[in-house]
Amino acid sequence: MVQEAELQYRTVQWDERLLQPAGKTAAGPLFNIHSPDGAVSQLHLPHCEIMDAPLPEGLLSVVHITDDGMSFLEPLEITDTHVVVNVPHFSLLGLVWDVVQRFMNIIRPISGQVLLFLRPPRGDNRILDVLLLQSNIPLSEVAAQQEPAEYIKITSKCHLTVGQSYSVHCEPEDYRIQPKDSTFEPDYGPNFFPTFEVFLTANQEEVTLMVQNQERAPVWNRVVKLTGPTSGNVFVPAEKKLLRVREQFVSRVSEPNLDQLLDKLLGFGVINDGEMESARTGTRVDKARKVIDMVRRKGSEASSDFIVALCEVDPNLSTQLNLS
Repeated sequence: MVQEAELQYRTVQWDERLLQPAGKTAAGPLFNIHSPDGAVSQLHLPHCEIMDAPLPEGLLSVVHITDDGMSFLEPLEITDTHVVVNVPHFSLLGLVWDVVQRFMNIIRPISGQVLLFLRPPRGDNRILDVLLLQSNIPLSEVAAQQEPAEYIKITSKCHLTVGQSYSVHCEPEDYRIQPKDSTFEPDYGPNFFPTFEVFLTANQEEVTLMVQNQERAPVWNRVVKLTGPTSGNVFVPAEKKLLRVREQFVSRVSEPNLDQLLDKLLGFGVINDGEMESARTGTRVDKARKVIDMVRRKGSEASSDFIVALCEVDPNLSTQLNLS
């Protein structure tokens, strides 16, 4: 930062068709970043490389996508965890691999993570979802899609190799697991599905879970406590949170704060100019009802942005609505 400023960002979906002609492929999430021009001079993007040896030259770079086109920024520095670049201005920025370099180094492992989500019991059975992902995928992005399953907090770090097959084994009993094995490929969303499903009995309190590579060598091995979802731990999607507080929001939000909220949502890219103009018409109640319903119907990501914006514009109201 070269001056004090507010920076807002969210992840968006890659369009691989833009990268393919340039011989690039995604190597991390794509970020949509908003900040006053000139406020930020450098950006540190998380990578998933294992830095036990120098990286092949040209393997990693940063793509900068604007309305005027696409350009690639060479790293100033690659640390153990991040790629550092100078940024002329913001829009869409994300890490990319050079396809040729990645293919030549296909056996080079990357830093991965094993994420576990326990679904609520159904009858005498429960399902434990196992996701194998790159280490630079934000947990919040994955957890938002797993509702109502409970995230099991556990050490998750492991090394994974792109294109290699992995399997899951569970003790003390021979539980049913599907699929039998799965090939690991980088996945940057927007949808994250379980790599494996482990079918458990409802009364099982703990299991030993192991992820093995295709040579049957363990890459991750943990004792997993199965506490089971409780009402306090169940993840509630943002759009459902808005539905719950819809009536209170409509009756309590002030008109000045409503106008500021619309400006924030436009800046986040949640609504467009036409939707903002539509939401500004009518009485205060009409405007409040239009904006919360408009955003709620756009899904979890837009609804999460709405909550963030409301917390900034009206902290008191967001606290009253239990959205802070």
